[in-house]
Amino acid sequence: MPGRDRSPHGPTKRGLMTIASCWAQISLAVPPGWLRYGERATGDLDSYVKSESAIALQGVLNNIGSMGAKAAGAEAGLVVASPSKTNPDYFYSWTRDSALTFKMLIDTFITGDASLQPYIEDYVSAQANLQTVANPSGDLSDGSGLGEPKFEANSTAFTGPWGRPQRDGPALRATALIAYSRWLLSNGEESTVTSSIWPIISNDLNYVGQYWNQTGFDLWEEVDGSSFFTTAVQHRALVEGHAFAQEIGNTCISCESQAPEVLCFLQSFWNGQFVVSNINDQSGRNGRDANSILGSIHTFDPDAGCDDTTFQPCSSRALANHKAVTDSFRPEYRINAGIAQGQAVAVGRYTEDVYMGGNPWYLNTLAAAEQLYDALYQINRTSSLTVDETSLPFFQDFDPSIAIGQYPSSSALYINITSAMKTYADGYLDIVQKYTPADGSLAEQYSRDDVTARRSSIVPASWGSLTADVLPDVCSGTSAPGTFTPPPIECTVNASSVSVTFDVREMTVYGETVYVSGSTPELGDWETGKGLELSANRYTSTDPLW
Repeated sequence: MPGRDRSPHGPTKRGLMTIASCWAQISLAVPPGWLRYGERATGDLDSYVKSESAIALQGVLNNIGSMGAKAAGAEAGLVVASPSKTNPDYFYSWTRDSALTFKMLIDTFITGDASLQPYIEDYVSAQANLQTVANPSGDLSDGSGLGEPKFEANSTAFTGPWGRPQRDGPALRATALIAYSRWLLSNGEESTVTSSIWPIISNDLNYVGQYWNQTGFDLWEEVDGSSFFTTAVQHRALVEGHAFAQEIGNTCISCESQAPEVLCFLQSFWNGQFVVSNINDQSGRNGRDANSILGSIHTFDPDAGCDDTTFQPCSSRALANHKAVTDSFRPEYRINAGIAQGQAVAVGRYTEDVYMGGNPWYLNTLAAAEQLYDALYQINRTSSLTVDETSLPFFQDFDPSIAIGQYPSSSALYINITSAMKTYADGYLDIVQKYTPADGSLAEQYSRDDVTARRSSIVPASWGSLTADVLPDVCSGTSAPGTFTPPPIECTVNASSVSVTFDVREMTVYGETVYVSGSTPELGDWETGKGLELSANRYTSTDPLW
């Protein structure tokens, strides 16, 4: 079989959960002030984003064990890629996808959704356990097992053939857990962070420091080489890890020593026109891949400005790359026919893609929008628009007469260009809306030829890229051996208190009393004699309510 079904690696998973996670993350990550839509023929796009975000979030929760409606049989805290167990079987938990999913859930929790904390606590405990599971990639003794891409839903190793190792998962997991740990620190839970979560983070950071300069499979699980996305998220994790270790009075020596080397290597993906998303590989592809757009938005730092070295969304390199990648799909899909440059198109993975016919992906079309929104946020913060030789073709799509220079926010050109970029970003969401089924569910792909779906406003915190954008004079390519220790499995957090009312309808006779027993001290720790006594003050013969 061509595409991702070719042996020995088997099919790459995706499905409703992954796309729902992507949608939820993108809709939450758009900076306030940039989502300003007018009425469309298909309805108000603001309303669509609001309704689809709710559907997407619930879709995410449905695929998390053990509470998820579509995750029956999955261990608590494990994210399954899809409920499908046959043709294809995607009922597994991927380290990368789980980390990306929980980064979104953690960000949502931090901004006020307290109901998500039990899921996050389960995730922490589940990942502590998975780090100790020996697998075909290795084990924890030398950290090699942390590069295993996926596990069975019961937390055991998947031993079948697959594209392994994949080296982005530990970095993404560290980033997610650092975000949660910082919230815990601000809420007096330092002991939980240092005793339960830091050991997990430390293992992941040591893995990145030791193995970043070795090849592995990319996020599409097809190319064995060096991936831009992987390298970008590894650099972010090391920068965050160094700062976070200092915050808790600890150290991450490999973070400090290797972050500059990883950043130096990251420059290798730039060919002067666009990001070559995979290097040191034998794929034979042209290099234009949504991998690079996803890498840019996952390392978006609102404080960084338009930094080229970290490929920030508004950087000249990232904007030139956005144009190169999205333009490559203009002649590729029939549904893009007749759409001019500077107007949104359906976006797939890469133009050589043949998996299931090589269709556009919801995830990547949304990613194209998010990079533009992030770029506009950064441009607005700098109050100026810089056009150089690299970014000139991107901006010429909106104004063919634009010249190289710097334009203040008060200038007419700045106002016109940023307005056109907002319209351009909205266009990608328009496309997703156009091909969204009536029930709001988003599969992996939508058809390149018709509207058939195929199978399966929060600004993030700065991650400190401003302190780590200086390149070494010479890239050494060395790594740093790490130490790896089994983390404690249980993570106990003092969760926020909520009021709970128990209503029990039970026919009783005079002198009998109803109690509720449970696993908390308030409910007697399962000792029936210490349970919570319910009141019968609303009990009637027709409604025996306790």
